Amino acid sequence: MIELLFFFIILFVVAIFSGLIGKLPISFQMIFIVAGMFVGWMVTGYVDVTEPPLSTVIFLIAEIALVLVLFSDASGVGLKALENNLSTRLLLVGLPITIILGIVVATIIFPGIPWWVAGIIGAALAPTDAALGQIVVQNQELPERIRRTIEIESGLNDGGAVPFLLLFIAIGLAAESFEPSGYFIYVALEQIGFGALVGLVVGIGGGWLVLKARDRDWVTPNFQRMAFLAMAILTFLIADELGGSGFIAAFIGGLALGYVVKDARKILIDFSQTEGQFLNLAVFFLLGIVVLPLILQVTWQIVVYAILSLTIIRMLPVAISFIGAKLGLDAVLFIGWFGPRGLASIVLALLALEELKIFPGDNIFITVVLVTVLFSVFAHGFTASPLSSIYARRNKQKT
Repeated sequence: MIELLFFFIILFVVAIFSGLIGKLPISFQMIFIVAGMFVGWMVTGYVDVTEPPLSTVIFLIAEIALVLVLFSDASGVGLKALENNLSTRLLLVGLPITIILGIVVATIIFPGIPWWVAGIIGAALAPTDAALGQIVVQNQELPERIRRTIEIESGLNDGGAVPFLLLFIAIGLAAESFEPSGYFIYVALEQIGFGALVGLVVGIGGGWLVLKARDRDWVTPNFQRMAFLAMAILTFLIADELGGSGFIAAFIGGLALGYVVKDARKILIDFSQTEGQFLNLAVFFLLGIVVLPLILQVTWQIVVYAILSLTIIRMLPVAISFIGAKLGLDAVLFIGWFGPRGLASIVLALLALEELKIFPGDNIFITVVLVTVLFSVFAHGFTASPLSSIYARRNKQKT
């Protein structure tokens, strides 16, 4: 109860001074992580993120947050965004290479873990966080093409990483149960297929119904946004009941809604700035509470992997995906660096723990993911404003 009280006190204070904080080279997520670490140190004490009831509470909040973010981001970005050549390169070329490189590096640095655990690490740390990149995306001094590329990538690559994670979880289930992997891979493909089907039906059908209601002046603007949020949760719940992936359903449902309702982005933008931000900050506050004990388990290998994940594992695939794109080195480095890890990585890690329970290297796995997110929040938070200014200035000089 004290933790909850402290969270809302911090939320109120941050809200009061949000305009002033926005001018500082720090992010709101940094503040809530530090607040969570303080509460964990002073009040909560040692907590095990893999054990209920805390694991259940964290996973539930993070799950809801990711479902809503997946849905709203996908509907806001839309399939038309794939006409952006740079974003398409990042999603179709950069994302798979990032996962593969993450697997290779993990197997080298952590030789004691099975390769499929390395795969889960690679998939969980592949998606970037749109919320952590807002400082860059909203900087009007930066070229529109660069800002749009970062925004589209972060809006779509979390949904793109989920199928890879489900396949690695399926292989892990087969390995741990000593059963043929074919059955579990079939189940994973079934989850992906059912999830995509539910997302299409709810996204297209729900979007069509909202349009008809709007044409007849049956729905108010506030309840139209509420209907979209209800659709996001419905895609998740229906897919889950049918044995599909709720995350895939939310992602595909958002894309389908954005295709049917052209102004879905405008309608849902209030959500991303209010309810979405609230849930995001709550997750990072909880991360601060649980990550403090994990810091005591951090080894030099985990630190090295976290650093490589934010640099080489991210930036090399970005550079490869931009071959032939006629993009300057400074632009490649800028886009490569601003791939912060956040909410999606946390939820995908918790999803793997939920599905697999206990598996070889689970402590290494969860520590690597959460420490990498922790490093990312501070590294990208501190560098977003100054590096954006430097890049914008260099770009002006060139043009």
